[in-house]
Amino acid sequence: MEVFTSQYFGLFVIICLGFILGSIKFKGISLDISAIIFVALVFGHFGMTMPPIIGKLGLILFIYTIGMQAGPGFFESFRQQGKTLFILATIIVASASIITFAAFWWTGVDMPIAIGLLTGALTSTPGLAAAIDATGSPLVSIGYGIAYPFGVIGVILFVRLYPKLIKADIKKAEKEYEIMNESGFPEIKHKTFRVENENVDGKSISKLRIRSMTQAVISRILHKGEAVVPSPDTVLNKGDLVRAVGTEDALRKIKLLIGDESKEEIPLHKSYEVQSVLVTKKDVINQPLGAFNLWSNYQATVTRVRRSGIDITPSPSLKLHMGDKLTVACSHENMKQVVRIFGNNDKKLSDTDFFPIAAGIVLGILVGEVSLSYGSGMTFNLGLTGGILAVAMILSRIGRTGPIIWSMSGAATQLLRQVGLMFFLVQVGTNAGAQLVDTYSQYGSQLFLIGGVITLTPMILAVIAAKFMKNMNVLSLLGAITGSMTSTPGLAAVDPMTETNAPAIAYATVYPVAMVLLIIFTQLLGFF
Repeated sequence: MEVFTSQYFGLFVIICLGFILGSIKFKGISLDISAIIFVALVFGHFGMTMPPIIGKLGLILFIYTIGMQAGPGFFESFRQQGKTLFILATIIVASASIITFAAFWWTGVDMPIAIGLLTGALTSTPGLAAAIDATGSPLVSIGYGIAYPFGVIGVILFVRLYPKLIKADIKKAEKEYEIMNESGFPEIKHKTFRVENENVDGKSISKLRIRSMTQAVISRILHKGEAVVPSPDTVLNKGDLVRAVGTEDALRKIKLLIGDESKEEIPLHKSYEVQSVLVTKKDVINQPLGAFNLWSNYQATVTRVRRSGIDITPSPSLKLHMGDKLTVACSHENMKQVVRIFGNNDKKLSDTDFFPIAAGIVLGILVGEVSLSYGSGMTFNLGLTGGILAVAMILSRIGRTGPIIWSMSGAATQLLRQVGLMFFLVQVGTNAGAQLVDTYSQYGSQLFLIGGVITLTPMILAVIAAKFMKNMNVLSLLGAITGSMTSTPGLAAVDPMTETNAPAIAYATVYPVAMVLLIIFTQLLGFF
């Protein structure tokens, strides 16, 4: 029957079998979605092909969503401890690329296969996508498929064995990390204080300038046994209890200003409530929190802002992002007004506006077509992959232009990314499968050896370089290595070693940097 020979039927059969294979774990290791390319290689070997448009469409969606996801993290990685981690990522990706070029130069391996080995050794599907776009050769997929398995296993073995080889003190590393991390995003806490300072007695909250003086927020007051909703005009009296929210340093300043800490709890006033409010209204995106005058207009206090899993101390200058979760304290009646300002609409986060996606892709394609001329007739352009990636990263950083919200919800980004990646892997895998046997018979086990060298050597160079970097925490180093190798299984192997999130934060900081660097290097290698 025709349905059984249909390319579209084959597309989804390969995806189904890929997910079944990818879900199989051996000692905690699995291929996940990358298993699709191995199934596709087999189908391609037996004559199955896919229309090129499926691969191109998948490539466009995948790269665009990668840029959307990586953009903010890429730019933020140049701040905080990003400089050190950026150096490590550069060492790993650059050394892997140099080894790839050396293999091409000395062994005679075709450059598309060598680039495929590079992307497989670093387990990078975005790199594979860029390499396919840069070379236009199906041989890239073969190199990727050969190097990928050891790329996964090699990183896991390295990060598990390295701490044992150097006899690292993990508990000491955890304490050092916690001390260092206090200056980054310190934990937001709340404490109750008793008004004892004579200089505070009888003065209003606005006159005392508590927020600007301490960076803490007063959320409740107990006056003569009655809970009071705080406002700028609320007067503090000796003996009152004040509940403050802020960092440990902010609460220490409150103690110096008001009086000693108290163990008593302040009940909520009957007309008072605390609610989480989602920022989902287009009009408020990129607006500073202070622009809404919440305290003056509604006697409402934002006690904390949760963004991407991190609690941030609110300040008047803090610009709001789509999906921010504000913890707001105010009266029941005023809460309705506050909710109306920010939206608080879960459906808005789950809905996807496709106009910004389509417009962003159009801009990316146009940018990729722009050519720069230099030297003796030489030209350079970003190409389809580079143009879409660059535009997506910039738009995700901007967030909003007039009525257009460029940023996407996490669920929408993940769905489009998965669909794009699946279509891309099936098309390039089946296309490459036809040449699989011929390629292996030509190069034999040589390709496996080159892939292993590309995987292990950059990690060894990274740990050597880390010895010369001051205050390089071993947990952050392991996270940086797995991020630079774009290895999520590697991070999963490091995670059980510690109770801190040091490896995960280093991984998240380095991953977008490494991904962008690898895409750049694969395009440069594609010129040879």
